Amino acid sequence: MEEEYPSIPMGRTRKILRTSIHTFLKNYQYFTITSSLLSLPFSASVLLSQTFVPFSPLLPTIYHRLRSLFDAASFPPSSQFFTILNLKLSQTITSSILVLPFTLSFLLFAKASVIQALHHHKPPLRHSLASFISIYNPILLTQICNSIVILSANATCFSLLFLAFNFLEGFGFSSPNSLLFLSATGAVMYSVILANAFIICNLALVLSGVDKCGGFQAILKACVLIRGRTATALALALPANMALAAIEALFQYRVVRAYYFTKSSNSSTALEGMFIAYLYSIIVVIDTIVTYVFFKSCKSAYRDIISSVENVKSLDDIP
Repeated sequence: MEEEYPSIPMGRTRKILRTSIHTFLKNYQYFTITSSLLSLPFSASVLLSQTFVPFSPLLPTIYHRLRSLFDAASFPPSSQFFTILNLKLSQTITSSILVLPFTLSFLLFAKASVIQALHHHKPPLRHSLASFISIYNPILLTQICNSIVILSANATCFSLLFLAFNFLEGFGFSSPNSLLFLSATGAVMYSVILANAFIICNLALVLSGVDKCGGFQAILKACVLIRGRTATALALALPANMALAAIEALFQYRVVRAYYFTKSSNSSTALEGMFIAYLYSIIVVIDTIVTYVFFKSCKSAYRDIISSVENVKSLDDIP
């Protein structure tokens, strides 16, 4: 593929999105057939897992474990925030466990195919299997390390909330209004920390495929690249996440709801479900393209900065 990625100003989110959409449309056939079909089993598993999670035996086990953890940390049991957080976190963990095999295989294969197509300026079909595997292996290692980072981010949030609630309780601020204010503040803090962790992890996946360096080294490089550009990364991630959430809601409304009403499945419902899963796959592919274009713009900006500073190592030389 002969697409070039010039340095894109960090504040121009719309230009990055336009470049990404142009790249997708220019190579529409490859991305909608090869990459999207590779991602299709993962997309179907994500959509179906939301239906199976309430019936999974893992959900009550994880819920009660987290509840015991919150009680041991002296979080207020009457707080609606922690009740909702416990439920949503239990559902997320259960769903992640159910789709883990598809995440480590089909999703990473799809991302590797996108990164390989964008990074090499030649027709994707000419790439050897060895070249594809050389990209997949560091991406797999980075994905495993990303899971550790996400767990660490959650643990950090809970630790800060534990200190905050115990601090207020020690000074006698245990009124419902104080707890409500701290719960609202904690919800905002939790969302910000997790959002930053996710965008760093997504950038690290692309970086590991381009530079072929996996694990925490890729995450460290992503942290260096994204410094000062977090707002742009969040703005770029928002449309894709909203689109994925809308497709998940559409699947629940059109497929799951229809199945519960009729108590039986038919070919039209199954085909509609597959089409919705395919739409989900396309958004996953577009999100990977957006992340790649953002990565190239970050790296170009980083090189512009270090080119004017003497005795500073390049990004490729970061240990």
